Amino acid sequence: MTFASKFVLSAALCLGIAVSALGQRYDHRAGVPDWQVDEEFRQDVFTFARVQYSSGRGGYTRGGWGRRGRGNWATDYPDAELNFAYRLQQMTSLKVNPDSTVVELTQPDLYNYPFLYIIEPGRLVFMEDEVVALRNYLLNGGFLMVDDFWGDAEYDNFYYEIKRVFPEREPVELPIEHPIFHMVFDLKEKPQVPSIHHATRMRGSGITWERPGSEEVHYKAIFDDSGRIMCIICHNTDLGDGWEREGEDEWYFREFAEKKAYPMGINIVFYAMTH
Repeated sequence: MTFASKFVLSAALCLGIAVSALGQRYDHRAGVPDWQVDEEFRQDVFTFARVQYSSGRGGYTRGGWGRRGRGNWATDYPDAELNFAYRLQQMTSLKVNPDSTVVELTQPDLYNYPFLYIIEPGRLVFMEDEVVALRNYLLNGGFLMVDDFWGDAEYDNFYYEIKRVFPEREPVELPIEHPIFHMVFDLKEKPQVPSIHHATRMRGSGITWERPGSEEVHYKAIFDDSGRIMCIICHNTDLGDGWEREGEDEWYFREFAEKKAYPMGINIVFYAMTH
């Protein structure tokens, strides 16, 4: 099963980022304005789907939401995806669901969501049935974005887990010439986005990495046999914080959300929905 017959994205896109809503706060939806979706096409709009996974080997989780607890998978939730969905609806012709969803890889209707998002995979653990489910999902047209992890140790954990999914495939560094960096916004460099706290603390220093050993941002991909990206790995960057924190500091919005986090995120979604 593929998604091509269910999701079609128009190429008529606005290339400028609207900033008039910067700093606006609302009384509902974590501060994000709402909009209406035609009920007849509710199943045909883009829905941002975040993956709930186990955090830490041995099944360790922190917090207390859901059957596994609210672990690292819930970082930046729900503001990041609500803000991103709003900007995607605002700046493109794509019809977007104002509400995001949280999914598990083994749920029966996973194929209704062509785009999945995993955050902070530095302590991610896939269950055996999730390994099988994710492999089938990606080989049948699904797309996975992995975001917000820093340094070699966190990458090594994710690498171990994704190699369980695709032992025969290797993540490949994407050159800046790859179309995913130019789908809607023509990016001249690979964007590195730090958390708002790190960015403001290091303002003026030129340092956008969060820890030693994470100076170089990486965008790696796992391809299917036809050359389509199935999984994009955004390492040494935190696009999600650029979405989540857009209304908290105008400088951070201008420097990181507007210039980097939203353009890269929109490019990734546009690639996912047209390939």
